[in-house]
Amino acid sequence: MKNIFIAFVMLCSPVLLTGQAPFPNKDEIKQFGVSKTCVVLEDDPFSAFNLYIKTAVNSYWKITPFEFIEVREFNVRRLNPKYSFIVLTQTNYEKDKGSGLYNFINLLQGKNVNKLGEMPEICAIPLSFAGENDLDYSYKLGAILSFMQKHAEMISEDPSLTGRKYLKYYNKFIPDVRSKTILVKQEDLVPEISTIDRIKKIYNGKIEIVTEEDIIKAIENKSPNTVILHKVGPVGEQNSGYCFKMLIGTDDANMYYYNQHAIDKSNPNGLLPADLKRLTK
Repeated sequence: MKNIFIAFVMLCSPVLLTGQAPFPNKDEIKQFGVSKTCVVLEDDPFSAFNLYIKTAVNSYWKITPFEFIEVREFNVRRLNPKYSFIVLTQTNYEKDKGSGLYNFINLLQGKNVNKLGEMPEICAIPLSFAGENDLDYSYKLGAILSFMQKHAEMISEDPSLTGRKYLKYYNKFIPDVRSKTILVKQEDLVPEISTIDRIKKIYNGKIEIVTEEDIIKAIENKSPNTVILHKVGPVGEQNSGYCFKMLIGTDDANMYYYNQHAIDKSNPNGLLPADLKRLTK
């Protein structure tokens, strides 16, 4: 996939190398609430991303008015606080021995700043590993955009809930997971927990190994008391890099779990037994 990207070079935690965390202040959060959100499309006329993001935004984006723009227009409008932006970015991690690139979907607030990395970040979600087939994540875009809106509404009510660890804030909802059904795809589980029987030895809550189509239906139907696993990690046989894991509600768009780990022989690319153990607490 040929991306439009802002190359944010980052450490192992979501902090810019400059040390300037681009999180919005109270005034900037208010500006977002009255902004028009510009969805930045790729320059490639054959881009699959453009098709998927248009479909998802038209179906799920409700919090602000929106329009779709090209990169050239983004470079002009990004200086204007009356606009906010949904834009695909690429990020790498300084300590990643595999030097992998990760696609993030960002919600940024316009601001008259010199560097793109200084634009206030309302929300940023790991989307996929660079080079991964668009089809491997596109079906989850509706759930991801719904969560980003809910996060924006939350920080509008309480601006203190921004900062470097804002996704980890949602781990406060881990106890609620046990009253819900977790939907996971087989390929997102490590071998140690690749069957329901193996899972049940660690986690006795409701969990189902399902197909992509099942997850699509759960998102579209806003299935009650259901969460889906959004896992992002390297593709192929690569045994280094980072794996991101999120549980997002299909009915309420809330995030119930966020974690990431460095991939090695002891911690493969996927949901780990350690994640299930955390969900039992």
